[in-house]
Amino acid sequence: MYQFFVDPSQIDIPDRRVIIMGEDVNHIRNVLRMRPGEEISVRDGRDGREYRCGILSLGESEIVCELRFIKEDAVELSAEIYLFQGLPKGDKMEFIIQKAVELGVHQVIPVAASRCVVKLDRKKAAPKRARWQGIAEAAAKQSKRAVIPEVTEVSSFARAVGMASGMDVALIPYELAEDMSRTKSLLEGIRPGQRVAVFIGPEGGFAEAEIGLARESGVLPVTLGKRILRTETAGLAVLSWIMYLLEA
Repeated sequence: MYQFFVDPSQIDIPDRRVIIMGEDVNHIRNVLRMRPGEEISVRDGRDGREYRCGILSLGESEIVCELRFIKEDAVELSAEIYLFQGLPKGDKMEFIIQKAVELGVHQVIPVAASRCVVKLDRKKAAPKRARWQGIAEAAAKQSKRAVIPEVTEVSSFARAVGMASGMDVALIPYELAEDMSRTKSLLEGIRPGQRVAVFIGPEGGFAEAEIGLARESGVLPVTLGKRILRTETAGLAVLSWIMYLLEA
């Protein structure tokens, strides 16, 4: 079943009507070629509820649906995971965001670490963020997420560790860290309701000064094993591990 996100104002529970507008209208009419009577899933991306609807009419600018019933689905992870991702080269960020959303991340914070090759000024950052947010929304639709994870504006490393210092668990995989048993213990200690920060470095990794600042802010360096993982692999490895533990 196809899923779409709408603004809460487009859901009228008393009148049992849901209106779909924007780019999804063309997608439903001309790409999926759906017809009146077919059932779709609608979410507002905020309250976690699924609104099961039947299509009533397909106009040029809007699609009118009948609200059939509401499901209280617990599809989200029981802890909020924040991915602090060092800006990678090329289009790797798009891949990282897509897969992180599929794995249940709550928010993605792009981080301008000192070894990042990519440098985004204010003019370039706005369209990049808009594109990244669109990728997050598409991934949320595909993976049947209840919410659309936010991709924030690019943060400095200092600001990022400041944000993470107030979270329940904050980890930063680092190639010089040791003791895999400690990594396992920290990850297995994550509990429902907690806010968890995961830092991933760019291609060149984190500078020693950044690791020092992270330690001072309560962000714990951990190892992910004996092999060096690419930036687009490391975060997904951690998120997969956390998802497995929280879904069990």
